[in-house]
Amino acid sequence: PVDCSFSRGVCDWKQDTNDDFDWNPADRDRGDGYYMAVPAFVGHKKDMGRLKLLLNDLKPKSSYCLIFSYRLAGERVGKLRVFLSNKKTAPVWEENKGKDERWRTGKVEIFQGAETTNTITFESERGKGKTGEIGVDNVILVSGLCQEE
Repeated sequence: PVDCSFSRGVCDWKQDTNDDFDWNPADRDRGDGYYMAVPAFVGHKKDMGRLKLLLNDLKPKSSYCLIFSYRLAGERVGKLRVFLSNKKTAPVWEENKGKDERWRTGKVEIFQGAETTNTITFESERGKGKTGEIGVDNVILVSGLCQEE
């Protein structure tokens, strides 16, 4: 698997310069490195922040599983979406409220057809809430289909 986590990952992450705000590093509770987060109070309602993972060497005609940790903490904190570059219009994954403050695991299957995916975008959309945050961490890309737990 390719480790794209933020503290010591080997992947190429870029902030989108055409969005409304940046994702920022936030310290983990246990002090083990950091994750990327958007606090609820940043920006205005409906503002977007995009963090892009640039992929250079995915093989065509193969499948991958993107696994990541995420959390949506706080009332009406907003939405978290994942987009793949070869399916620009619709998100392949979306979550808009957390039941609690806990971290959960998200999975997205990536099929490489003739058009390969060269970026994965994590998009945060600002909600109405004033407290909480949207966080993403431990992003890993594994070749093959996603396994059911």
